[in-house]
Amino acid sequence: MLVTGASSGIGRATAELAVRRGWTVFGTSRAPERMSEAARLPGVTYVPLDQGDPDGVRRCAERVGPVDALVNNAGQSLGGPLEDVPDEAVRRLFEVDVLGPVQLTKALLPGMRARGGGRIIFIGSLMADFPVPFQGGYAAAKGALRGFVTALRTEVAPFGITAALVQPGYYRSEINDRREWHTVPGSPYAQRMQQVRAAVTAAHQHAGDPREVAEAVLRLTTTARPPLVTAVGSGGPALRLARRFVPDRVLERLVARRYGITGSDRPQTFVPTPDISEGVQP
Repeated sequence: MLVTGASSGIGRATAELAVRRGWTVFGTSRAPERMSEAARLPGVTYVPLDQGDPDGVRRCAERVGPVDALVNNAGQSLGGPLEDVPDEAVRRLFEVDVLGPVQLTKALLPGMRARGGGRIIFIGSLMADFPVPFQGGYAAAKGALRGFVTALRTEVAPFGITAALVQPGYYRSEINDRREWHTVPGSPYAQRMQQVRAAVTAAHQHAGDPREVAEAVLRLTTTARPPLVTAVGSGGPALRLARRFVPDRVLERLVARRYGITGSDRPQTFVPTPDISEGVQP
């Protein structure tokens, strides 16, 4: 089994549980040579991986060779108003959170086909279904992963390979500490963004045990017909059910309120009126 981002959080918990369940485990870290012995999990072979570096992804796949299971967990987050977030930051986010896992999956699929099967599990986020204001880039990246997984399942099924997506809520990890929040001096979004940032930080301070997600991942490695999406924590299963029946506009208001943006922060939408005297509206 190859678990990306195995030095902390969900990845570390998954690698540790997999070793206990008898798997031979490779775990990735951006710089395993800088990990202390105390930080290294017994039974895990650490290999370097920066998912934003295509050559590094290729070297990682070559280093571990054929595997029976791949857990695409590693990623980063990003916060800020769409208007303020630098283009390069969005580009880097998609390179790390989407293109890197996709490239690694592509590199390992031939070995799985040759071995007659395999399991591919992507760690997504509930935010893909419930985007949070000022975290649109992260929500979009996780939504993109869902699109890849949904299509991939049917593509690889004839070869005995299954693909699935785990969507966790808030769990203890270092992602909040490493999240970049972007704004510009005098930004009209600054106050509302800080409200959301405070709510996200508070949620991480009371986040769940990542071993719950690890248990879900390991169950998927032994389930004959794993579901497309497994939601874990933060009321995920109930939220996904509500998503089917509650109007989008209602969910939008509920998410905004959950992250500290009240109705008074949401003025009525401006509807432009064509200027009849000038003819066609540009």
